[in-house]
Amino acid sequence: MSNKENYKKTFIEALSIKQDQFNENMKYNDISEWDSIGHMTLISALEEKFKISIETDDIINFSSFNEGKKILKKYGVNI
Repeated sequence: MSNKENYKKTFIEALSIKQDQFNENMKYNDISEWDSIGHMTLISALEEKFKISIETDDIINFSSFNEGKKILKKYGVNI
């Protein structure tokens, strides 16, 4: 499975959403599942999936699916 597929799958699973609720233009708080608790669940799942530790500033700046791709690239994860 590619990093992009893993990234998308982790989003869907961590936020406990259905496949059809997901889109690549998703932003924080666009859906009720991506609230502050969902955000930390997502960050934790991404750290575990990609074996990285995301810095606090990057957690705060992780405001969308697309922004997340840029942030993960800083940690050597190319989506």
